[in-house]
Amino acid sequence: MVGNRENQSASSADPALLEAFKSAATSIISDNLQRLPGANLRPFHRGGSMAGTAVTVRTAPGDNLFIHKALELVRPGDVIVVDGGGDLSRALVGEIMSLIASTRGAAGLVIDGAIRDAGEIARSDFPVFARGANHRGPYKNGPGEINVPVSIGGLIVSPGDIVVGDEDGVVAFPQAIASDLLIKVRAQEEREAEMLLSIREGRYRGAYGH
Repeated sequence: MVGNRENQSASSADPALLEAFKSAATSIISDNLQRLPGANLRPFHRGGSMAGTAVTVRTAPGDNLFIHKALELVRPGDVIVVDGGGDLSRALVGEIMSLIASTRGAAGLVIDGAIRDAGEIARSDFPVFARGANHRGPYKNGPGEINVPVSIGGLIVSPGDIVVGDEDGVVAFPQAIASDLLIKVRAQEEREAEMLLSIREGRYRGAYGH
């Protein structure tokens, strides 16, 4: 049940950590999080990865009132993560709200629901991840909640989590584990780079892959 709550945003993540994770593949991050459930959302923007601090929103199906409220709280480097229950009957955001988020310094939008103006968003570099698209506009009645734990396709995202997105989808994890996780991610990147090189050079002798 969606209530009516507006909580303060959690502390922003270290910009240096966010920049580092922006170059990390979600697949490798997921591997080092015991292959946790990932948000099966697809990018609608032109291209490029995303990393930022979660500002979470839970909405009533097809209603974006509390997304508008969250846009008033957004800080540079925030990712607005919207639990729309996977409902695709109405778009929760479109070109205008995406532009508002971008101009206020947000790092991206993650929508477990539908967007619209998909053509315009596809011509933009501002990261927008969603479950689908629908031309029908939203209600603006509420209720909704801001900065509460949300579920995005089975992925639990808490306020202040680091959220990373790329062509494979979206992952999220607590800031407290980010530094150790980054070390593991970099180590796997090195192992995989060596494996790919060995394949190209004909030295590869087999191992369990993906």
